[in-house]
Amino acid sequence: MNFLQQLRQLDFNDIGRWPFVFHVFFVGIFFVFAACLGFYLLVWQQQIPLLEQAERKEVELREVFEAKQRKAANFTVYKAQLEEIERSFGTMLRQLPGQTEIPNLLVDISQTGLAAGLQEELFQPLEEVRMDFYAEKPIKIRLRGSYHEFGRFVSDIAALPRIVTLHDVDIAPADKDASADQLVLNVTAKTYRYLDELEGEAAGGAGDTKVPIRPRSGSVAAKAGS
Repeated sequence: MNFLQQLRQLDFNDIGRWPFVFHVFFVGIFFVFAACLGFYLLVWQQQIPLLEQAERKEVELREVFEAKQRKAANFTVYKAQLEEIERSFGTMLRQLPGQTEIPNLLVDISQTGLAAGLQEELFQPLEEVRMDFYAEKPIKIRLRGSYHEFGRFVSDIAALPRIVTLHDVDIAPADKDASADQLVLNVTAKTYRYLDELEGEAAGGAGDTKVPIRPRSGSVAAKAGS
């Protein structure tokens, strides 16, 4: 009689009379089932989520590592770029006049308009506005002349050795008694100067907003090279 036939003939109401081999067989099955149940409850349900969390963390750390590795590989390039930025920034700072140079620069701006053939009707320096590390000096200007003379004026402003920007540009026809090509230009010119340490600390303590040196939207900028 083979094993399967003996298994079919087992009396489950009288387990004590079973052959020893079947006792061992069913005890083994019970332990296997108990082990599988314990693995599911203690390992699969509790440890698998921790494993998945660790795997996600590994992916995140790998991405961070690769990003830092790329930065490290490009460190020399970044360092060279930083040095170039510092040189460019130094060049821009040298284009900003000191406090004692502002009067001469105002004269240069006025003379630029006259040299372009324009008639100066208004040249009004306004109060200086201090920013974080620089101050801007606005000048309201009204000039009379032709369109081409205005173009020459803007070009000559761009050729000045200092940074000057033109804002709020408004060109309108001159009065009725003037010739047809006569126009009136109203513009606000701004020049900038670098604040020394004491002035910079005072401006920063006053809570001024940091503003980069660049022309605002809709303005005409004239910036000279060093």
